[in-house]
Amino acid sequence: MPAEAKGLLKEIGLPEDLRKLGADQMGQVSQELRDFIINNAALHGGHFAASLGVVELTVALHYVFNTPDDQIVWDVGHQAYGHKILTGRRDEFHTNRAKGGVAPFPKRAESEYDTFGVGHSSTSISAALGMAIASRASGNRDRQHIAVIGDGSMTGGMAFEALNNAGFLESNIIVILNDNNMSIDPNVGALNEYLVDVIASGPYNKLRDEIWTGLGKLSKFGKGARDIASRVEKSVKGAISKQSNLFESFKFRYFGPIDGNDVNHLINILEDLKKIDGPKLLHISTKKGKGFSSAEQDPLTWHAPSGKFDPDSGVMEKPAPTLKKPPKYQDVFGHTLVELARANDKIMGVTPAMPSGCSMKFLMDEMPNRAFDVGIAEQHAVTFSAGLATQGVIPFCNIYSTFMQRAYDQVVHDVAIQKLPVVFCLDRGGIAGADGATHQGAFDIAYMRHIPNMVVSAPMDEPELRHLMYTASQSVDSPWSIRYPRGAGVTLDWRVPMQNIEVGTARELSQGDELCVITIGTVGNYAQQVVKTLKAEDIAIGHIDLRFVKPLDEKLLALSMNKYKKFITVEDGCIMGGMGSAILEFMSEHRFTQPLVRLGIPDEFIEHGGQEELHHDCGYSPEKILEAVRQQLL
Repeated sequence: MPAEAKGLLKEIGLPEDLRKLGADQMGQVSQELRDFIINNAALHGGHFAASLGVVELTVALHYVFNTPDDQIVWDVGHQAYGHKILTGRRDEFHTNRAKGGVAPFPKRAESEYDTFGVGHSSTSISAALGMAIASRASGNRDRQHIAVIGDGSMTGGMAFEALNNAGFLESNIIVILNDNNMSIDPNVGALNEYLVDVIASGPYNKLRDEIWTGLGKLSKFGKGARDIASRVEKSVKGAISKQSNLFESFKFRYFGPIDGNDVNHLINILEDLKKIDGPKLLHISTKKGKGFSSAEQDPLTWHAPSGKFDPDSGVMEKPAPTLKKPPKYQDVFGHTLVELARANDKIMGVTPAMPSGCSMKFLMDEMPNRAFDVGIAEQHAVTFSAGLATQGVIPFCNIYSTFMQRAYDQVVHDVAIQKLPVVFCLDRGGIAGADGATHQGAFDIAYMRHIPNMVVSAPMDEPELRHLMYTASQSVDSPWSIRYPRGAGVTLDWRVPMQNIEVGTARELSQGDELCVITIGTVGNYAQQVVKTLKAEDIAIGHIDLRFVKPLDEKLLALSMNKYKKFITVEDGCIMGGMGSAILEFMSEHRFTQPLVRLGIPDEFIEHGGQEELHHDCGYSPEKILEAVRQQLL
């Protein structure tokens, strides 16, 4: 059941309805929008705390600017729930993240108000700058372009590349830095400390009220407003150059910091900033989880609550008692890394702003001087790991499969060419589920296996993950890729003694007469279900758990090719260039001509939905594998 919109919010279908109301009603709208988000999340889940923190900003932006003609670009789309609700998707919002429902992040194909598709961070300024320059080239100098960046995104190098270019081009762009001191985990780094210093600065805050009082009068001065702004700017520079120098060095006019949860103050400021030409940066301070005490106190847990909760008390619904379940793969990684680090003082961990998501936090808690959160900076994470490796360190660099795409050049040039033993642990490999196309880890097998010097592997279960991590930690002359999926595994007794695996060796898990299924990674468990189903019917098929896509177990493959008449490959990754392609290449090179059917993610971007239902849609659920086997056995 969808949550019910009440009061003024019930009458707001689009931002034009919002703009018919008085500014003095925006506080009520903000509260009703916040309540709507809370009540929806309590029933249907989803990203939560980040959107609560920007409710007032969302209302102010759509009230002040003529959207969609004026263009808002949201950085890190999990801030944009309020935006979606105010732009025609309120009554369907309860379908958010469900298959066929409202997209989890802004999506151009879904709404004209979603000016740019986002799922990864630090892209908003670049996109808004491109829009601003295109508008200027077409002669439209009145259109406003607003990039809302925050929730840790400013730590990404791409954001600074865009700031540098935007200042040089003197574009008509407003950058709103939503400073809540959090991404998913607490922000880290010198930039975060700098922003904290700005907000905490005594001299700065003493002048701030006087400066913003002056700015609040700009609308009354017409053409003289720019002169006032210029004088204010000089006063800021002269009095607080230390704090303002960073953004001013990019030729941005810096304003703030101001309370980003005060909707009426935001409206006044944004109205005035519209009148100032050139690049401007408004620094606002917000509270992640604002208005929901549990989320304010623990924004990490409430970033995306996993279950239902009481919207009044914040008490999470306790799941019904169940049998003991296997742990999540990410936790197996985290605990295993701690064990490895205890035994080998050369091991260190690196993650770009996901210590909780990938469970690097376990090593951080026990050995904080040997685990590093480098912020939302995947490129830096990879080259930083490469630098560690040059000095004899064994870095375990954990990056989500889809985020690793951002550091592909660094993997090639800084790691692989130099044969540095960096271990890339790619979490969320394969279909990740409700976060949609931007988060499905479809491509890592394909993009890793064609890099020279790279070992490419994937465990079928949790013990195999431990064995692969241990084996990779013994490597001294090549980088490794170990990919595993989101979610829980299949093995209760997973904490087995770690063993060394001979690189490039596969496992023959069952034998048959006519057909063999070759799998890589955890979809091998689907194949085992099929093997058991057919065994009950007295039908025997072969099953090989490949383990390594590179190097291939050519000996076992050759033996199998000489034995079986038909083959099916199954992978939770893209068919184009993936494991099935590797098998086809092997067959071609060795002149094997048997029929081979490839199952995996098709040549398209997979939208949001549940993991298992998306596996079925892609054609490699247990039912689909069984169907393919039966067809081949006819």
